Amino acid sequence: MSDTDNPTAGQRVAELRRKRGMSQRDLAAEMGRSESWVSQVERGIQPIERLSVLQALADALGVSVRELRPEAEIAPEPEPEPEPEQQPQSNDLDGLRVALTGHPTLGSLFGQITACPEPSLDDFSQRVDELWDLAHAASYAALSDRLSKVLPQLEAAVRHGPEAERSELQALLARTYQVAAASFVRQDEPDAAWVAADRALQAAERAGQPLEVVAGLFRLAHAFIRQQRTDQAEQAAMSAINVLTPRSQADASPPEERSLLGAMHLVMAVISAREGDRSATHAHIAEARRIAATNGVDRNDFDTEFGPTNVEIHAVSTAVDLGDAGMALDVAERIDPSGLSPERQARFLVDVARAHAQRRHVGEATAALLEAEAMAPEQVHSHHLAREVVRDLVQFSGHRVPEPLAGLADRMAIA
Repeated sequence: MSDTDNPTAGQRVAELRRKRGMSQRDLAAEMGRSESWVSQVERGIQPIERLSVLQALADALGVSVRELRPEAEIAPEPEPEPEPEQQPQSNDLDGLRVALTGHPTLGSLFGQITACPEPSLDDFSQRVDELWDLAHAASYAALSDRLSKVLPQLEAAVRHGPEAERSELQALLARTYQVAAASFVRQDEPDAAWVAADRALQAAERAGQPLEVVAGLFRLAHAFIRQQRTDQAEQAAMSAINVLTPRSQADASPPEERSLLGAMHLVMAVISAREGDRSATHAHIAEARRIAATNGVDRNDFDTEFGPTNVEIHAVSTAVDLGDAGMALDVAERIDPSGLSPERQARFLVDVARAHAQRRHVGEATAALLEAEAMAPEQVHSHHLAREVVRDLVQFSGHRVPEPLAGLADRMAIA
């Protein structure tokens, strides 16, 4: 009997999904799960053992449970308690999220201006640089504390500070909201990232800094990607690419402008990979490589860390998203990320772990995650991809979870 005559449960899910004209992304969104989860179900890696999950999958596919799994003999189960592994136990940016809520200086609209010493322009500039240092180090708890204090001060300064300094203060405010947006995305708070990125765009425009506007669009695109709003992410990225591309062809094109263009091509590569478009993914990676080679060295223009090394890190990440684990690991072997920030290095190691997990290399994947954790624990404990791969590794291990992996899962509050 052929596989067609007796399909596996995963093959049946894939067949029913295709009959409905749904992509894996569509089914994942309908289920409130990740695309990786759907892929693993269809490949037989992720078994479905609970009736509630099976029923939700059947509902998403528009069929009955019996049609989805004819052989199933599953007894009804009680309504489960919320699973502790779904989210981190706490979020290091909770305080910042509260600070971002509402109007930044509502009292000033009613004449309630508190006379207190303001930091100088130089002090503000130094503080914003320190905020970005914390973000690049993935030190989100400390970042949240400082940002919650700096943001209201900067918002007051742009309204009531010296007129001659307003433009520079607005530019600093744009950078401050950008660091908030970047950090919210990394801590899986894309709705707050959207708000922060939008405020960054407004401040950059008021400052008369068009490249800071593009940097704000870069942060906005990442917020949209995390929300699975790929059409909006693509609109944000392509609007910048369309403006910057002809400018980049001029002999006097500044490297920082090319960095933003290259960073936007990396955004498009991520979008294309998550949509399963290999051709477009490879085209955007190739263009980013060309731009990085033109700049010649790893840079950190507008805190994007764009350069040859970051392009290759994205080549690894997008290969994993496309399911090309072998390619991802081959590229990863050639990368030395030590010159980049702890955040970038840890993110690279998470992608290496994801590639190993696709090949069910539990030991290698765990080792990469432990190295990432040692470098940036706050990032690894909260990042959705790190948490997803740890859940996968625990699932692969069954009842014999290796002690290092069990310890990591416990520190991440994953059951």
